[in-house]
Amino acid sequence: MARRAFILIEGHPRGNGLLYVQASKRLGLIPITLSADPAQYDYVAAERSEAIRVDTDDLDALIRECCQIGATYDIAGITGFVGDDESAYVIVGKLCRHFDLPGPDPASIERCCDKFVQRQLLEEGGVPMPAYRLAANAADVESSAAEIGLPVIVKPAVGGGSMGVRLCRNVDELAEHTSYLLGGKHVWRSSPRILVEEFAQGPYYCAEIMSNEVVGIYAGDFGPPPHFVFRESIFPAQLTDEEHKRISDVSLSCLQTLGLGWGPTCIEFRWTKRGPVVIEVNPRLGGAPGPRMVQLAYGIDLVAEHIKLAIGEEWDLRKKHSHIAAARLLVPDRDGTLDWIDGRSQAVSGVAEIKLYVEPKTPIIRKGDYRDYIGHVVVASPSVAQTEAILQRAIDSLDWSITPFSTLGE
Repeated sequence: MARRAFILIEGHPRGNGLLYVQASKRLGLIPITLSADPAQYDYVAAERSEAIRVDTDDLDALIRECCQIGATYDIAGITGFVGDDESAYVIVGKLCRHFDLPGPDPASIERCCDKFVQRQLLEEGGVPMPAYRLAANAADVESSAAEIGLPVIVKPAVGGGSMGVRLCRNVDELAEHTSYLLGGKHVWRSSPRILVEEFAQGPYYCAEIMSNEVVGIYAGDFGPPPHFVFRESIFPAQLTDEEHKRISDVSLSCLQTLGLGWGPTCIEFRWTKRGPVVIEVNPRLGGAPGPRMVQLAYGIDLVAEHIKLAIGEEWDLRKKHSHIAAARLLVPDRDGTLDWIDGRSQAVSGVAEIKLYVEPKTPIIRKGDYRDYIGHVVVASPSVAQTEAILQRAIDSLDWSITPFSTLGE
């Protein structure tokens, strides 16, 4: 009997790839990563996991590679560890259809990847959202912002990881960010299209969903504006039963409206004067360290359960326990060269995970998106107060040094 392989289409290096490889092995599968550059994934060597170099944007090339793998192994399933980029899931869906394997509907995923199309569909479905306009040039952006009223969020209609997303509080910031997006500095995957949105103000929440079941809801906050760089999150969010129900109900409406409901989805909200309004529907698992937090809080391994779903086996989302998990994303406060970083907080009682993404002597150039993170800390305990105290002790024991870049004339 041929051994069973589980194929992973790459995401970004800081995604959940390691978790998928480890969970695949625990389930008796042989994980094989398909990547345009396998060397960028540290886990390939650390886990002695197989990886194959292939253009992961080329569907035909991926089909040929999977056929070759199928000559040696039984292909049990295919998925991706996409992190903050949903476009890879479109390819995953098409591969699953081609090989008659369980997987997401590629057409539904593709509609979600275009944030303007997503907004249109959600609006038609009566889902509560911020006001929005689509703009193709600077004049469109200016008129859209005037119609909606400052402050506004200005972002690419297609993209992920908060890249190119900015809060514009006045006309100068609006003009500056429009110039950045349209002036050649932002890398567009398609023709430039800009979404201008009302700034929905209120606490941030994110619903983690598997198929049609809301597993739980995070609360989170961000670093200083005008960017949206995550700073801290807690799971589960401390919500009343009514608040939890309202977010869950809107989440399920999103799935129905967008034709989702297979596999993982995470839906971002702001709780405004109108209640929960949808900021974005992401047809994927939440990025790291979200799955680790769910596992610590509820004993549910979302990655393993997703794999079971993808290989057609029975899966289980029942809670094993009920703890409180929290995470802090480590973000530098200046540009420069990272001299050293000390992760002693691993020794603090209650710290479940500390992960550093960068090595000493790395140049730090902040971009105002997920690429700014240099690491994360995850903690857990039976109570909110205890979890917050552990997280604070862990952060206090962390330290790093950054030497600013020299300027001309020095």
